Amino acid sequence: MKSSVRSIPRPGTSRGHAVLTFLTSGIMLLTSACAVANSDTAGDTGSADGSTLRVVLTQEPPTLEPCESSTTATGVVVRSNITEPLVERDPTSGNLEPLLATGWRQTTPRTWTFDIRSGVTFQNGQPFTAKDAAFSIDRAVNSDLACNVDGYVFGDEKLDVRAVSPTRLTVTTKEPDPIIPLRISFIEIVPRTTDTKAKVRIPIGTGPYAVRRWQTGVSISLDRNDTYWGKAPAYPRATYVWRSDASVRAAMINKGEADIATSLDPMDATGDNSVAYPNNETTALRLDGREAPLDDIRVRRAIGMAIDRKGIIDALLGGLAKPAAQLVPPGVVGHNDDLVPPSYDVAAARELVRQAAADGVPVTRRITLVARNGQFAGIAETAEALQYEMARIGLNVRIRMADTATSLQYQLRPLPRGVGPIAMLVMHGNQAGDAAFTTSQYLLSEGPQSTFGTRELDRRVAAAGELSGKARQKAFAELLDYQNRTVAQYAYLAHMRGLLGLSPSVRYRPNSATGDEMRLAEVSPVKAGRH
Repeated sequence: MKSSVRSIPRPGTSRGHAVLTFLTSGIMLLTSACAVANSDTAGDTGSADGSTLRVVLTQEPPTLEPCESSTTATGVVVRSNITEPLVERDPTSGNLEPLLATGWRQTTPRTWTFDIRSGVTFQNGQPFTAKDAAFSIDRAVNSDLACNVDGYVFGDEKLDVRAVSPTRLTVTTKEPDPIIPLRISFIEIVPRTTDTKAKVRIPIGTGPYAVRRWQTGVSISLDRNDTYWGKAPAYPRATYVWRSDASVRAAMINKGEADIATSLDPMDATGDNSVAYPNNETTALRLDGREAPLDDIRVRRAIGMAIDRKGIIDALLGGLAKPAAQLVPPGVVGHNDDLVPPSYDVAAARELVRQAAADGVPVTRRITLVARNGQFAGIAETAEALQYEMARIGLNVRIRMADTATSLQYQLRPLPRGVGPIAMLVMHGNQAGDAAFTTSQYLLSEGPQSTFGTRELDRRVAAAGELSGKARQKAFAELLDYQNRTVAQYAYLAHMRGLLGLSPSVRYRPNSATGDEMRLAEVSPVKAGRH
């Protein structure tokens, strides 16, 4: 069993690398499970006969409702496997490509027209037409279902959606919107017979796989959709199970009990059982600026200066991540190449806290650092490192590790009241490739995942969203810099890289979208004799 973190020295430094010293001193131990679930406890893990693709996730999806597939835990199963959108974004090039729509164009300043693919049927045999596309958009955006895609992608804006013929759809917005096709790529298409009063448990779509069974707490089983309009996937069946312990997921790959495992811990990963890939996730501490002492910008800036990003990345993230200075990762429209993280300076951070205290800020008031179990490998240890670093500058921090449902209560509006100052360890994935989806959620004063902001920042976000091309890139990059200088709601940690467990018996090339949308049709078996 591994019981400690290896110290990774940094030649030429004089400050002793406090985080690594802390991690290796015995104050914090990394432990891993010594056993893997066997056939008696593993549940319906599929078979090793090559006909079933076996995937092990970090957690059970909270729902398979297609309108919730913009959340990672749901989307990794549902998107482009069970259901499909009209338009898809290539995660490498960023280009929009046709899927259930064969083309689109802006026909008026406020209207976009989509040409709908013919000859497609749903898994229940119902033909797919523009009416189903219009229904799906209405259900996700214009209904009272409170779908995640509504707030996250459309900002609760209502759309005028019309099927003008079986193969043509129009989408009209209140104001001109230059990225409507990108937004539409987040809506999974369902039959127009789908329930509109409640979210569904077993979705029906046009994708290459259909749900055979969901055994709550055990597994989700899929069958290949033999009427699929596209290329048939290689595996007739697929099964998802979930194990919260990263070492167990790695052991399942090593023992031949799984073909793919998400989010391996770098300590368990080898060249034979995993592959590293750039994902679009950024980790940061979201600081609730409504509550003392976090309502003082000096305290918020001090926290940013107290984080030894390189130490945490080396010791806990396998050296795979890169220090972050913004929520928007490289490759996303609006990323500001000129932003750099604040220098790691404990003395200067401690002085800022001292100055705040001298002005009456209650810096010893207890701050709760909330983190979600299993959100990424090493999250508990990362939370402890952050707690230690914040304590070094005079702040009083306790950790609350929470399950998904509980953490969402802290992360999403309406935010809980009467709980005191919260530092939320968030991991934001901008799978859309445009800063509008980050800023509308995390920077607006009333954003679904923002605790506070300013009128000027709100104005800049709105103005940038109306632009396109180089002007859009420049405006978003500038407002990200403005946020850091004048608001400082976030103490950024790292732009993450993922480690995907991969059996030698399968071939799959992960990309930046894999954590949110793992397309099973892109997985193929390795033929005997080929390595």
